[in-house]
Amino acid sequence: MEMSIGFIIALIITVALILIFISGVTIIQPYEQGLWIVLGKYKRRLNPGFNWIYPLISEVIRLDLRTQVLDVPRQEVITKDNSPTNVDAIVYIRVVDPEKSYFEVVNYHLATVSLAQTTLRSVVGDMELDEILYNRDLINTRLRDILDEATDAWGVKVEAVEIREVDPVEAVKAAMEEQTSAERKRRAAILLADGQKKAAILEAEGSKQALILNAEGVRQSKILESEGERVSKILVAQGESQGLRVLSLGAVPLDKKAISVLSMNMMKKMADGQATKIIFPMEISRMLDQVGEYLGASTVVPEVGKVVDVEKMVGKADEVLGKIPNPDELRKEVEKIEQALIKETEESLMVDSIKEKGTKDKSNIHVFKEDEESISSEPIENNSSEKKEN
Repeated sequence: MEMSIGFIIALIITVALILIFISGVTIIQPYEQGLWIVLGKYKRRLNPGFNWIYPLISEVIRLDLRTQVLDVPRQEVITKDNSPTNVDAIVYIRVVDPEKSYFEVVNYHLATVSLAQTTLRSVVGDMELDEILYNRDLINTRLRDILDEATDAWGVKVEAVEIREVDPVEAVKAAMEEQTSAERKRRAAILLADGQKKAAILEAEGSKQALILNAEGVRQSKILESEGERVSKILVAQGESQGLRVLSLGAVPLDKKAISVLSMNMMKKMADGQATKIIFPMEISRMLDQVGEYLGASTVVPEVGKVVDVEKMVGKADEVLGKIPNPDELRKEVEKIEQALIKETEESLMVDSIKEKGTKDKSNIHVFKEDEESISSEPIENNSSEKKEN
């Protein structure tokens, strides 16, 4: 009986010792650091893995060394331009010195969040609303630098700060919407005015080009028409002059009999008319005497001249009349004029500006005058030679 009791007590003591020994075993995870405190005194830092501490009189504080995310509560901030705005943020922190993060501050999470709130209110309050909306990177950098410097004494490193939302109050939103609408209307009006300006410029440019082309066409048509009239007048004058020469050569060998016959034919034609009065541009009695003598054949009228005498007096007929152009020669002359006008039109269309076009027109007019002189030189020389021969 006594042996069984002693055995039980020994077994109990053995189990208790085992349990006490087991309670001194501490496992630290890879992402943690442990602070070993013995009877209220800091002993040392426990590294990740298996650690044994004094049981019953030791305390181990575990600190997570991973990056932690802290949410800064939403708060209303008055900006520099007196615009109420609701702002919240996210802070990324990491414990770099476990001893400081536990012994220097009661709760580094709460301390960091509170400091982030006050710093965020201070930084945003020194900026205008427009700067806050488009300068978030600048605000994030400033907040990170300020918080990192302040939390360095707590063994905490602020890795990043991100402004999550900037939400102006409803009145400010309405004013911003009106401003945006007005800005867009202003841009639309500017774009519309610019489009109308460009359209007017293009329309004016097109009208100018149309007027220039129209004036060029009118000028060319007038030049062509004038050239045609000139050639026509030259040909008519040549025909009239040649007809007069033919008439003068044919009238040389005529005698009084022939003149009498022509006079009678003339009187016959005048009698066929419907006029009630007839005026004879000659002495009618003298003409009748000649007709009577012709009919009576009482007087022999000598010949005034012969063909041989006429050739001796004025020269041969071909030399006096000159060269009469045939239809083929006249056609070639007209084609030459048309080619010159087509060439002038092509040169004028290649001109880019009005000033250059004016210069080109002057040169074309000069060339056209030279062509005109070359075209009209042949008949003029013929006329001058014929006048000299006459």
